[in-house]
Amino acid sequence: MKRRAISVMASAVFALSTTTATSAAADDAQSAIKAAVDSTVAPLMQKHHVPGMAVGVIANGNTYVFDYGVASTETGKPVTQRTLFEVGSVSKTFAATLAAYAQLNGKMDLADDTQRYLPSLRGTAFGRVSLLNLGTHTPGGLPLQVPDYIHDNAQLLQYFGAWKPAYAPGTYRTYANPGIGTLGLIAAKSMGGSYASLVEQRIFPALGMTDSYIHVPAARISDYAQGYTNTGAPIRMKGGVLADEAYGVRTTAADMVRFVQANMNLIRVDDTLQRAIIATHTGYFKAGPLTQDLIWEQYAYPVTLDTLHKGNASSMALTPTPATAIEPPLAPQQDVWINKTGSTNGFGAYVAFVPGKRVGVVLLANRNFPIEDRVSAAYRIMSALTASQQ
Repeated sequence: MKRRAISVMASAVFALSTTTATSAAADDAQSAIKAAVDSTVAPLMQKHHVPGMAVGVIANGNTYVFDYGVASTETGKPVTQRTLFEVGSVSKTFAATLAAYAQLNGKMDLADDTQRYLPSLRGTAFGRVSLLNLGTHTPGGLPLQVPDYIHDNAQLLQYFGAWKPAYAPGTYRTYANPGIGTLGLIAAKSMGGSYASLVEQRIFPALGMTDSYIHVPAARISDYAQGYTNTGAPIRMKGGVLADEAYGVRTTAADMVRFVQANMNLIRVDDTLQRAIIATHTGYFKAGPLTQDLIWEQYAYPVTLDTLHKGNASSMALTPTPATAIEPPLAPQQDVWINKTGSTNGFGAYVAFVPGKRVGVVLLANRNFPIEDRVSAAYRIMSALTASQQ
């Protein structure tokens, strides 16, 4: 009995020491990651006078969220894990997800023309544009924004009915809110609901994104960060036609990290939704330095910072870029850098991840600072993460 007692005690001591060692290793990893993020974010915020940021990190499949500064300079309320940020065009990735989900459920097909779902556009140039063209910025030359004189969907359809393409569909990439916004609208219509309700009541809950909204409820307004213009004036996004679909999501860094985890198949998600998320990584067009997926943009990994700067440059959003269809489309890859930028007048966001490395970064800020510096910051953090895995 004495030997058994000693054996049990030894086992307990070993288990305790193993747990302690594992905990210590985890603490060391978090400290190293925080040091890498701190050394990147602090000078960035100082340089661009950013009041507050939330940074989410996925390293070897593990997640971390770090908060900096204040959600409001007026109140001095600090950024916390519940602080909601506008993510601008990162919202488009949810429209892409809903479209892929609708397709997998047999409600629509990306190969279909828009006129199948918007009958008033039958026989028009826009009616003959495919849904895939809408989701890849290749319909033929839509404007960056919905024109200011359009105030409802009826006026939007009138505009589309009179629209004349500048290019043949699929030949030029022209970054545009009206295209992806309309894809989101059609996806929701095919599923028999409104876009906002489907994303808020089906997509977000299925992903475990409990702090994400298109329309922030009154009970969460106190958590909604105040955005700031480049001159320091307070501002928040106003709604508009296709705003929900193109740039309307407000969320936390922790929730965006969950979305990135799902994009790398690291969390348990409904099978159909998981397949839809991964399907958005299919490469459809080559345009300049990037491969255009369903809204997401990808680059073969490893990738240079210079290439990422070129792919995320303002010229890629403001200037038509010749596009070449990838035939057959490129199946979702593991060794790729996938990213999306997002901006509103008072907020700036950037999301990037490398599935094969199980690493990702989410940057959320309540000031719209230059995309080039967002990309550089994420690249520096990701480089530190991948170096630590070697």
